[in-house]
Amino acid sequence: MTDHAADPFDCLIVGGGPAGLTAALYLARFHRRAVVVDKGEGRLRMIPRSHNLAGYPQGIRGGDLLDDMRDQAARYGATLLDGKVTALRYADGLIKADVAGAAAPIRARTVLLATGVVNHRPPLDAATHDRAVAAGLLRYCPICDGYEQSGKRIAVLGGDRHGLAEAVFLRSYSRDVTLVSLIELALDPTEQAQAERAGVALAPAPVSGFAFDEGDAEVRLTLADGTILTVDTLYAALGTHTRNRLGRMLGTRLVDGQCFVTDAHQRTTAKGVYAAGDAVDALDQIGVAIGTGARAAVAIHNDLRARDGELLAP
Repeated sequence: MTDHAADPFDCLIVGGGPAGLTAALYLARFHRRAVVVDKGEGRLRMIPRSHNLAGYPQGIRGGDLLDDMRDQAARYGATLLDGKVTALRYADGLIKADVAGAAAPIRARTVLLATGVVNHRPPLDAATHDRAVAAGLLRYCPICDGYEQSGKRIAVLGGDRHGLAEAVFLRSYSRDVTLVSLIELALDPTEQAQAERAGVALAPAPVSGFAFDEGDAEVRLTLADGTILTVDTLYAALGTHTRNRLGRMLGTRLVDGQCFVTDAHQRTTAKGVYAAGDAVDALDQIGVAIGTGARAAVAIHNDLRARDGELLAP
C-alpha cells in the first residue's frame, strides 16, 4: 500500500459505500484532499437490482452503481484505497489511522465514518447465501424491493417482534406472508393476536433446512415437524449490528450502543469526527446514505474553512 504519511489529508473517509463515495466526490470538488479506505465488505455490491433510487427508471445493479460512484469520485481527484483501518487515534492535532499492511499511518484533519452495518445472516454457507441473494430469492430490505414481491408468496425469517413488524409491513404487498423462525416463535399473546389481525401466518415449527431453487425461482423451507413451506422470496429479519468500533476509539457517543449520535450536519460528539450512511440512520436506504454523505462533506469543508479563518466574521 502507498505511504501517505507525508502530508495530512483534509478528510479520511472510512467506508466506500454510497455515503462515503458521495462525500469523497463532494470534497474532491471542493478541492479538498480526501482519501477513502474501504475493505470491500459493503452491502451495495450484493444488490441484484435497485428500482427505488431516483434517476434509474430501469433500475440499476448494486455493483454497477458502486463502480460508477468510485469512478466519479476518482475522476475529481479523490484517493481510493483498498484496505482495512484497524485503529484511529488523536495525535499532534490530527487523527491518525492505522491501516493493515501500510508502512505508516494515514494522517487526516477530519474523519468521516461511513462504516455501515452488518446484516445477521441465516445459517447458510457463504456461497449458497450469495447465490440466493444474487437470484433474488433471499432478501434483506422490504423498503427497497417489497414492490417487486407484490402478490408473491413471502416468508420472513425472524421469530420475534422485529420479524413480526417486517412481516406486517410486507402484508401491504402480498396476502401470502408467513413468519418463520430458527427457534420457537418468541411472540407473546398480544403479538400473536396482532399477527392474526394483520393476516400474517405463523409457521407451526422452526426452520430446519433451506433450499434455494434458482431454476424454479422458489425457496423451500423444511420445518422441524416435516412441513415443507414453498415461497417465492425469503426475507431475513434477524437484525443488524453497526460497525462502530473505530468511532468508539475516539469517544463517539452511540444510540443504544449501535448507531452514531450526530447533529444536523453529521458531526459526531468527538472532535473532527463525522458519520454518515447506515451507521447513522437505521433506514438503510441508498438515497438516504447519499444525502447524509453530501451533508457531511459540506460540513467538513465549512468547518475546515472556519478552522483556517476563511469564513466571514459574524
